[in-house]
Amino acid sequence: MADTVGMQDIRGETIERTVKGFALQEYKFKQVCSIVRSNSWKESYYQEGATELAGGTGSSVRGVPRGASFPYGEPNWTKQASYLEKYAMEGVIFMEDALTDEIDVSARTLLRISRAVAKSVDDQIWSALTTASGVQTFTIDSGKEWDGTVAASGANIIDNLMRAKEMFMDYNYSSQNIYLLVNQHDHRSIVRYLSDKGAQFPTIATNVTTNGLAGNLVGMKIVVSPSVAISGALVVIGNEAATWKEAVPLTVKTIDDPGIKTTVRAWELGVTQVPNPKAIVWIKNTRTTSA
Repeated sequence: MADTVGMQDIRGETIERTVKGFALQEYKFKQVCSIVRSNSWKESYYQEGATELAGGTGSSVRGVPRGASFPYGEPNWTKQASYLEKYAMEGVIFMEDALTDEIDVSARTLLRISRAVAKSVDDQIWSALTTASGVQTFTIDSGKEWDGTVAASGANIIDNLMRAKEMFMDYNYSSQNIYLLVNQHDHRSIVRYLSDKGAQFPTIATNVTTNGLAGNLVGMKIVVSPSVAISGALVVIGNEAATWKEAVPLTVKTIDDPGIKTTVRAWELGVTQVPNPKAIVWIKNTRTTSA
């Protein structure tokens, strides 16, 4: 039998595409992770020590005497473990609401369900990126915060970002594919700072706003999200610092109760791991206010 537009399986496919379409635009931080398939409830990994091998006290790599034994070097790893978590939300669209409400209940329900799952995943990624042991940090000097009251005169945003790049290179990380994660307040401060400094300073290259991307600055992709804590900005080497271990990708199903309602259910299963915390720099005290 041929399907028609009003049949349940067609509606289900449309709802699934809609929810996934909304959600994929809402993820801000998953894009900085490498995505790896998982089939284990407990995921273990080894975090490699970032310090370069030096040969030990009195046994330098450089200047080994003629005929002498080689200095010994041994990398070190620390075993870490994490457990997968389920992120889920469901909503109900009653038949009467879908047909007669002045508000587009169906569209709003699908948007809010997808956004809830995406934001919950993003919040967990943010927490993992900022709390991992070994993340590099530096604190902006008092009077040089990025916030709007002093950004034109006291701040030195470009130098702060270049310092983050320098810190990466101190550990031999590449300066490519770098993301700058900021909240909406600091994004405003960055734009004002560059505008006030004039033509001698770089401008923010335009970019699409999908997934929070708001432009490029000094080789960094700016991602704006309210999930970023006030008074901090995070600089991350994409696909290097963190991994999203994914057992179940975003999945959407509809449960039809003819003549009464349609239940829309969305979920995914995964966890964030940070095997290379030195590929993250946490810039602290970017703001003194929340205005």
